[in-house]
Amino acid sequence: MGLLSEFKKFALRGNVVDMAVGIVIGAAFKSIV
Repeated sequence: MGLLSEFKKFALRGNVVDMAVGIVIGAAFKSIV
């Protein structure tokens, strides 16, 4: 169970990071265009 909760935390953190990266790339792309 401990491993599963740790994996869940890691997956959630990864999703947040992916979202942040996508927002940053989108903002940079908009400013270029």
